[in-house]
Amino acid sequence: MPFKFSHMTKKNIAVVMGGYSNESVVSLKSGQLIFDSLNKYLYNVFKVQVLKEGWFFIKDDGEKIEINKNDFSVDLDGQNLKFDVCFNIIHGTPGENGILQAYWDAVHQKYTGCNFYQSALTFNKKDTLAVLSKYNILSAKSIYLRKGESVSEDEVIEKLGLPVFVKPNQSGSSLGITKLKDIKNLQKAIDFAFAEDDEILIESFLDGMEVSVGVLDYKGETIVLGITEIVSENEFFDYEAKYEGASQEITPARIDEDTRIKIENIAKKAYNSLGMSGFSRSEFIIMDGTPYMLEMNTNPGFSPASILPQQAKIYGISLEDLCGNEVEKALLK
Repeated sequence: MPFKFSHMTKKNIAVVMGGYSNESVVSLKSGQLIFDSLNKYLYNVFKVQVLKEGWFFIKDDGEKIEINKNDFSVDLDGQNLKFDVCFNIIHGTPGENGILQAYWDAVHQKYTGCNFYQSALTFNKKDTLAVLSKYNILSAKSIYLRKGESVSEDEVIEKLGLPVFVKPNQSGSSLGITKLKDIKNLQKAIDFAFAEDDEILIESFLDGMEVSVGVLDYKGETIVLGITEIVSENEFFDYEAKYEGASQEITPARIDEDTRIKIENIAKKAYNSLGMSGFSRSEFIIMDGTPYMLEMNTNPGFSPASILPQQAKIYGISLEDLCGNEVEKALLK
């Protein structure tokens, strides 16, 4: 059943893409797919790029016009254009860590996805897992370091064993991550992670199947879009595996019914416990039938090659309905 649209006049929707991190390239592809998927009979759809060098409205001919940051509007052919909803599809900062959401709240601009607090929280892996542990959602054992702090090789081996993952606490697209098998390379891995963030995690290795679980609130209900099994040709699901095809993504994952139900319930519980809204993708490792959570992404990749659109297709929700549902929820905010 297609989504019921309530309004008669066309609403102005800005698809906001880009960002300040290395993920901006992926975000521009995601933004293009959302731009293409939104129903042009129902909405006037525009492209906005939020980039390090500036915030721009992109005209049909590719010309860039600066966005007025006082109210996130644009002066177009002598008229001031405001947006009814911003469709936020920025991966990484400032669209996935709460900065843009807090600004939009301040200028009374409606937007898709979760609020600034949920964005900031879920962008911080350590804090997300700490909150979810209160709901009995399991995660790997870890050591947390801020810039300037250090840890001895002995302490890592004693607490976590080998191999371990060394990763930035707040970074997307698997940048700055090392799978460490030889403790002699610990400092090198720590420096590599600190190049991406001022806080890092050293995590115990969970030897199991990695799955990626798409969850969203669709027509008033929290649904699991799908469970995708990640089979990486690299040591782990790193940047190359994610974006350059060095992995197999199998949807639905090859798991038994009991495990599927268990993961679906935990993924929904995590989503609802954090007060989430909009698209999300949670990563788990299943070890001996038990799911351990790695992280939650609140603005996951949405390019044609990304997991969430693949899951929606298998679930039977068209991209038009998926994107239209996000806009309609935002309009009701």
